[in-house]
Amino acid sequence: MSFRLALTEQDRARVRAPGSARRLTALLALSGLLVLLCGLSVAIGVRQVALADVIAALNGQTETIAEAAVAARLPRTLLAALAGAGLGLAGAVMQGITRNPLADPGILGVNTGAALAVVIAVAWFNIATAQAYIWSAILGAAVAAVFVYAIASLGRGGATPLKLALSGTATSIALSSLVIAIVLPRSDIAGGLQAWQIGSVGGATMARIMPVVPFLALGFAICLLSAKRLNSLALGDELAAGLGESVAFARASAALGAILLCGGVTAVCGPIGFVGLVVPHLCRQLVGIDHRWLLPFSALGGAVLVIGADVAGRVLARPGEISVGVLVALIGAPFFIWIARRHKVRAI
Repeated sequence: MSFRLALTEQDRARVRAPGSARRLTALLALSGLLVLLCGLSVAIGVRQVALADVIAALNGQTETIAEAAVAARLPRTLLAALAGAGLGLAGAVMQGITRNPLADPGILGVNTGAALAVVIAVAWFNIATAQAYIWSAILGAAVAAVFVYAIASLGRGGATPLKLALSGTATSIALSSLVIAIVLPRSDIAGGLQAWQIGSVGGATMARIMPVVPFLALGFAICLLSAKRLNSLALGDELAAGLGESVAFARASAALGAILLCGGVTAVCGPIGFVGLVVPHLCRQLVGIDHRWLLPFSALGGAVLVIGADVAGRVLARPGEISVGVLVALIGAPFFIWIARRHKVRAI
């Protein structure tokens, strides 16, 4: 039996979008900011370099120490962009799936689940290949996501925003404790995992990045293709079903894309939280709630945030650096409190 449901004025208001001029202006501003930050990322580091060295390194020259230093920063910039875009996009998708303004791969325990799986694989199974890291992280992210959603769905009212946030936070804390419990007695692996556990893009190389690119590309494609389905889910399950959407398939397919992104990024960079929380909320202020615009803008905004945090970490702690995971957490924690108070933990 098929039927159609008429949209109320409130529903129409939810999908009403800002004008094209505003979106185009936002797109140009974000793109320009991303280009600027990429330039700063390759120019700023422990060794000071001249503009001529940057240009020479971008042309493939590594004859001088300065040119070699710039060339070494290129993979780091690329990894920061990929990680930020992946986490920003995954956060927007998770908020769309759960209709939860507090959804974030870190808050929901997905990143921590991926990190625990990698730590277990390293400590107990002695994995060493990039592929093993990636598959372990994706498996851990998937198990954690299913576990948190199942726990939040128990009881009256199903997986409400508050129950999801509480079950995700509790799971994340528990999994973090397990990570520490496994790593602490293992001095042979603790040193190698220390920087990774904080969340960092330092030490990136193309050999380290390339194995994860196919997973991230598949995750990006699945998430971006889910935009129309997420728009239907935003109207509520009953309306989405009335419009001919398979609610279960829409949620499962979008979640698969988000898990691929979270697992892939965590495998290479370690757990980086709050990007998926902060970026989608800011992007909604720019382009509205239409996921056909929100998802690509969240990817772009995530890249801007992570590259910006990485550059700021190098400037603030010069000649050392602060890991990007630490700086993003310093930004994201107060933002989380502001969102919780502003929205009173209601669904989006």
